[in-house]
Amino acid sequence: MAEACARTGCTGEIDTDGYCDECGLTPERGPAAAPSAPVPAPRAAVPAGGSCGRAGCAGTIDPDGYCDECGLTAATAVPAAAPPAQAAPSASASVSAPVSASASASTRSRSGRSGRSARSGSVSVRSAKGGTGTARRGNLGAGLVAIAPVPSPDPALAVLADPQVPEHKRFCSRCEQPVGREQDGRPGRPEGFCVKCGTPYSFSPKLSRGDLVGGQYEVMGCLAHGGLGWIYLAVDRRVNDRWVVLKGLLDTGDEDALAVAIAERRFLAEVDHPNIVRIINFVEHPDARTGAADGYIVMEYVGGKSLKDIANERRAPDGRREPLPVEQALAYGLAALPALGYLHARGLVYCDFKLDNVIQSDDMLKIIDMGAVRRHDDDGPIYGTVGYQAPEIATTGPSPASDLYTVARTLAVMTFDFRGYTDRWRHELPGPDEVEVFARYESFHRLLVRATDPDPARRFASAEEMAGQLTGVLREVLSLQDGQARPAPSTLFGPELRIVDTELAEHAPDPRAAALALPGPLADPADPKAGLLSALSAASPAEALAALSALAADGGPDSTELRLRLLRTHLELADPAAAAGVLAGLEADHPGEWRVVWHRGLLALAEGRAEEAAESFEALYDAFPGEAAPKLALAVCAELLGDHPVAAGYYALVNGVDRSFVGAAFGLARVRLADGDRAGAVAALEAVPETSAHWTAARIGAVRARLRGRAATEPLAAELADSSERLAALTLDARRREELAVEVLDSALNWVLAGAAGRPATLTVLGHPAAERELRLALEHSYRMLARLSDRAETRIEWVERANRARPRTWV
Repeated sequence: MAEACARTGCTGEIDTDGYCDECGLTPERGPAAAPSAPVPAPRAAVPAGGSCGRAGCAGTIDPDGYCDECGLTAATAVPAAAPPAQAAPSASASVSAPVSASASASTRSRSGRSGRSARSGSVSVRSAKGGTGTARRGNLGAGLVAIAPVPSPDPALAVLADPQVPEHKRFCSRCEQPVGREQDGRPGRPEGFCVKCGTPYSFSPKLSRGDLVGGQYEVMGCLAHGGLGWIYLAVDRRVNDRWVVLKGLLDTGDEDALAVAIAERRFLAEVDHPNIVRIINFVEHPDARTGAADGYIVMEYVGGKSLKDIANERRAPDGRREPLPVEQALAYGLAALPALGYLHARGLVYCDFKLDNVIQSDDMLKIIDMGAVRRHDDDGPIYGTVGYQAPEIATTGPSPASDLYTVARTLAVMTFDFRGYTDRWRHELPGPDEVEVFARYESFHRLLVRATDPDPARRFASAEEMAGQLTGVLREVLSLQDGQARPAPSTLFGPELRIVDTELAEHAPDPRAAALALPGPLADPADPKAGLLSALSAASPAEALAALSALAADGGPDSTELRLRLLRTHLELADPAAAAGVLAGLEADHPGEWRVVWHRGLLALAEGRAEEAAESFEALYDAFPGEAAPKLALAVCAELLGDHPVAAGYYALVNGVDRSFVGAAFGLARVRLADGDRAGAVAALEAVPETSAHWTAARIGAVRARLRGRAATEPLAAELADSSERLAALTLDARRREELAVEVLDSALNWVLAGAAGRPATLTVLGHPAAERELRLALEHSYRMLARLSDRAETRIEWVERANRARPRTWV
């Protein structure tokens, strides 16, 4: 027969685990214990201006009865009475414990270790530190993506009718052992003690509807259960009956601990960012069961839906959850990163970014649940969620880099069916061969890979940097979807410096010319010689070399920009050995600095070592997945290596996002022509915008792409008519016009002589009937015009001879 619990007023029996099935306590072996500690008697009022009296607080009492420093009522003496019994720690009390791999995906893992943020990685970027994280209301989607607003329902409808924590989500706060589970068909107890370590647990709400917390906030009910306990909806009876949210504090088992906990969290009230929930107040309320004072954070109520709810609403016909569109997920990330950057700039880390903790309300995104926010150098417990949390948390603690890790993991969870992200893929990402969205959007995959690098030093250096690259990736994703260009200036690279091979030669471009045509890194304005170097922008390479050598000889502080400019000047002067000497010095002094890595690739490319150059540019693509320059460089390397599919892919990617990269358009045309795709080559060239200085060259290239290398036996009527029309519309100098006319007329003549397959009777070429005699006369005329325009005797003779060969045969 089961042993009856001997505690006063309890009719339960002792379970096999040694605890009562009714009260959840151990059986009493002596005189009956006194009931739970009484609720402390009301404190005597302290007049305005009086001392607060709480441990560690030097504040004074305001006229409203609350301290102007800690925000609590005064710590005046309680009327003489027996001291309350020591309260048992609540389920949400802080416990320092290592991160456990066995924790549920929905629970927070903890680590007692703390650490500093790591330094920048081996391919690092100079970026603004932290940033203020400014945001404009209604800017969700950054003007690139239209995100449907989420209306805010009546807050009262969000209150849970029967607040319970499902048994499968009940874990001990200290050892993470499952607690409160079903036994022998009986439901698990919501309150009790852990069988493994004896730590008390409680999953029952501490506050009830109608409770007045802090003399100001009337509880309406429970909204949800989080890692730190229940979250309550309340009405602020002192300020226009506004809706607020109450969330429990850690370490509030007694009065002194409560004062310390509130003092430690007071910095949250200073957080003021439009994308972060606002902390209004810190209050206390006695636990009805133990009489101990519990502390609560009072936050603004944010309506709408969490990203988790938004994601769960997308369902396939078979009921499976469908991932969010990549562009929508990126828009959410772009809205959240400035808020995290704001925290980082103030020495804070968020620690627990995930779908549950972000709400879309109307057209705004709000980060909620500030319970895990901490200073970089705090030594207290660290809260996070398995599957989102960075691997170094258990050893070195949180940092801005670990926050960015959680953002990337959240993006992954939103955008594909990420099964196993809490176990098999806990600290890794599947590859493009397993995830279709990664195969379709390579830059998105590289963004997540960098942000989740196991080495924090190799992740993005700041939220601002990650947001910049994320924006570039978002533009790319949208352009791939609808074919519309979405250009934006880069903060790292300048424009293309020149265009190589506008004549569409039938071979890959010269490696050195191609290398020098690529965009270059923007100069660092903080460099000590940046101002002097800007004056050399129009100098010839020889003049620049003399000036740079003089500047270097002057001494003074080391100038990385001077050395980079000197390296490039040596390449311009075709002196790779001198350039290699400068590069060696830079790599010794600035190993892994991204601009040095870029110039390493540039030198290798200029020397024809395309495969070696591609390694440097691959590293830069990994580091800056939203930038066009590394992709353009990789396209050139692939073309030189004869890998046309890869070259075409990168050329199309760059030109599709920003049509001003005309070199990408010509490169795409070259590789498509080489592979026999004339229509694709023409389309690439005709996509060059009319505002470009190379628009005419692109149109000339399109005319040539239609006809060059065509067999005379092919049906060319449409191409000849189209080329004639486009050439007539171009504004060209006389020599250029006649040279292009010769190409078109010669193609037409050869076609007619071969039988003119599919020739319409009315076809004309540059205004001449598509017949042998008329085409020969037109071709003769163009040759003689070129002879008149030539300024060299040998060339003039050559044109005249061609004219004589082209003219129709006559008997006279």
